[in-house]
Amino acid sequence: MVTSPFIETEQLWHWRRRIADLYLEIRSNSNPEAAWELWCETRSKLFRDHPQSPIEPEDRETYRGPETFPYDPSLRIEVELGPVEPEKITVATGVDGELSLRSFARTIGLEKRLEGELTLYWIEGYGGGVFLPFVDATSGTETYGGGRYLLDTIKGADLGAVRPDGSLTLDFNFSYFPSCSYSSRYVCPLAPSGNRLKGAVRAGERLPV
Repeated sequence: MVTSPFIETEQLWHWRRRIADLYLEIRSNSNPEAAWELWCETRSKLFRDHPQSPIEPEDRETYRGPETFPYDPSLRIEVELGPVEPEKITVATGVDGELSLRSFARTIGLEKRLEGELTLYWIEGYGGGVFLPFVDATSGTETYGGGRYLLDTIKGADLGAVRPDGSLTLDFNFSYFPSCSYSSRYVCPLAPSGNRLKGAVRAGERLPV
């Protein structure tokens, strides 16, 4: 059945609102593991039942939800943000055209735990938003080969802002696959070459076992 642009846009609006509401609940919850459990439960329900799910319609009825590693509190990591040489990169996103990303900060504090640091990007364009994709030692074996996202604030995936002292909590338990990992209907921006951790991030979404 063909969905009209009006209905499809309404459905996408609802999906975005549900994701934004979910992350508001996450940020408001003082218990990180309970917030993660809500994240898992809500995403599973949305992926099964919502018309904007990235899961193909014929597979949704039997889909149990995204697979995840067990919650690991040691991968909820406090970092500082430091300056980085501004660099602008452009990535193709299929029929949506090109996406411009501008680096604006670099983490300080992941090296000992995950053997690397990550660059945070600002998505340029109307409104803008923070984008943090990464690849790690599990990519291509235990997790999606193209990497995972931790922050994508344009689409509501916002775990919290930088504090006045310049610190930020990166909770890798909330790492998730881009939509293109589920369906060829999507073309997603993937992690730039500099956002590669040598360590294994066994937290967040994983491939089915």
